[in-house]
Amino acid sequence: MKNILTLGFILLSFFTFAQEGKMAPTAPAEILQQVKIDVVYLASDYLQGRGTGTIGEERAADYIVHRFQNIGLKPHGENRTWFQEFPFFENTNPHATDRGRVEGKGKNVIGFLDNGAENTVVIGGHYDHLGMGGSGSLHAGEPEIHNGADDNASGIAAMFRIAEYLKNSNLKSNNYMFIAFSGEEKGLFGSKYFAANPTIDIKSINYMFNMDMVGMLNEENVLAVQGTGTSPAWKPILERKNAQGLDIKGSESGVGPSDHTSFYLKDIPVLHFFTGQHSHYHKPSDDSEIVNFEGIVTVSDFMISLIEQAEGKKLAFTKTKDSSEKKAAAFKVTLGVMPDYVYTGKGMRVDSVIKGRVGDKGGLKDGDIIMKIGDIDVVDIYKYMEGLAKYKKGDSADVVVLRGKKKKEKTLKVTFD
Repeated sequence: MKNILTLGFILLSFFTFAQEGKMAPTAPAEILQQVKIDVVYLASDYLQGRGTGTIGEERAADYIVHRFQNIGLKPHGENRTWFQEFPFFENTNPHATDRGRVEGKGKNVIGFLDNGAENTVVIGGHYDHLGMGGSGSLHAGEPEIHNGADDNASGIAAMFRIAEYLKNSNLKSNNYMFIAFSGEEKGLFGSKYFAANPTIDIKSINYMFNMDMVGMLNEENVLAVQGTGTSPAWKPILERKNAQGLDIKGSESGVGPSDHTSFYLKDIPVLHFFTGQHSHYHKPSDDSEIVNFEGIVTVSDFMISLIEQAEGKKLAFTKTKDSSEKKAAAFKVTLGVMPDYVYTGKGMRVDSVIKGRVGDKGGLKDGDIIMKIGDIDVVDIYKYMEGLAKYKKGDSADVVVLRGKKKKEKTLKVTFD
């Protein structure tokens, strides 16, 4: 956050709540305001991008502890503290003999709502981000703070909202554990460590909800939900009409590039919530001004409704086929675009076109729906990859797209470089 006065206000609000021990607000306007405060603080320059093992991670962890305390949760990390420390490493230079291996320690933050129940529901999301960028960044310029407002301050704000609701609800058939994971951006280190070293009996975990990037709900209200096949209980619940007006795009696999995977691999039913990729992903521009705060409330309220519908049940676990097994043919060229992963129609919609790349040079625009590459009809992202697989560098291809609100068809010529 660039405005130091706003940061000062947020800091003042934070420490006032912490000192007075006030409960989090419950009125709709106050819920939205608190979500804004949570995202803006966590995505502020003061936290320096929340890199795992950095001072920014420490500051974020302290904020999470105070929010847990204000809500009324109890610590449930190591030795009943708020924290669970874990080791991590990263390879910063693949060309070095030791691959530039850097080691460090991060920390999960764990709060607990004890209802005296036999089983516990885990609700979590990662709070770390990329710091000043590094190998995970898609930023081409000089090192710059990557604040990660959507990725994943949004998920942590949603977690706080759900925790407050459950603390004051009559939903008592489960205990609830809230975990802010670190080390996700470096390889799911925090959630993997918890799954291997749980601070509760892992057999008592009923199911796990994961929120990763829930701050960009689009105008079509599409919410991607992964893991729908990990329990027979999920599909009947998800297929019901929801009061939030969300269009649910479900996928069965319990395996994906976020922290729910660590729990699925321990035979625990999971659901992963995601509002979609965008042009700000892993860039310094993923800042609080791009976030749909109302959307975070909508998504968290939907998750609460799922928890209510699953109340009183011990969910059965089902293994799923890894969605990564469904692969298109290998390809050696790209269009240089970012797909819209929550698009539910026919074709492959472009979320953003990377400047200077093949698609940009050929005239592709953000929002174009790719319908055909050469003689391959593109019905989904896998057919899109199949279309690319037919070409090599130096080849040219016709790309048919639908553009604009009227879906006007255009044929573009691209040359792969």
